[in-house]
Amino acid sequence: MKRVLTTDWDHILASEFSQSYWQALQDFVTNERSQFEVFPSSEKVFTALELTPFAQTQVVILGQDPYHGPGQAHGLAFSVQQGTRIPPSLRNIYKELAQDVGCPIPSHGDLTAWAQQGVLLLNTTLTVRSGQAASHQGHGWEQFTDQIIRELDNKTEPIVFILWGASSRKKATLIHQQRHVVIESAHPSPLSVRHGFFGSRPFSRANAVLKENGREPINWCL
Repeated sequence: MKRVLTTDWDHILASEFSQSYWQALQDFVTNERSQFEVFPSSEKVFTALELTPFAQTQVVILGQDPYHGPGQAHGLAFSVQQGTRIPPSLRNIYKELAQDVGCPIPSHGDLTAWAQQGVLLLNTTLTVRSGQAASHQGHGWEQFTDQIIRELDNKTEPIVFILWGASSRKKATLIHQQRHVVIESAHPSPLSVRHGFFGSRPFSRANAVLKENGREPINWCL
């Protein structure tokens, strides 16, 4: 079977790529691309899995949809491409980052450096129609990304799952919290950021878990 991914995720998720839902999902996305602008571009849909192999994943930050504006989404949850205006939720993430671990507020929104250190920036839906949030939900992506979470849950070494907002927090049911660590809070969007996101200190808490287990902490500064 032709490889879908270039990292160890390809072998780990091989059984998904042969299932009927996967083919139906790919047909749906292909049809959407033939009629509408879809984000991210086809070569960037799996950026998170390409930059953060299974073997290197230490922290998971779970998002929902890719950004649905031009030039924003590039396959990493909450991240936007260099040169793109920083979205409000990411600005709030940066504010908490500065308060939590003292990092200067970045001038860009590209979180690639996190991904390269073992932070899986995973959206639960991996594509979206331009200008239409949630337009690709319910077509199979969630089945695929739930399996990614289950595979990570099977790891023996502790992983830190950072779940922001009600949608992400529902995924806690997929995680054995005796083995792994779940850090939950409100979403960083302007609507909810003051209901428990600010002051939640996810970055220092994640690093504390890594250090307790003899692993290198993440350098969150960008």
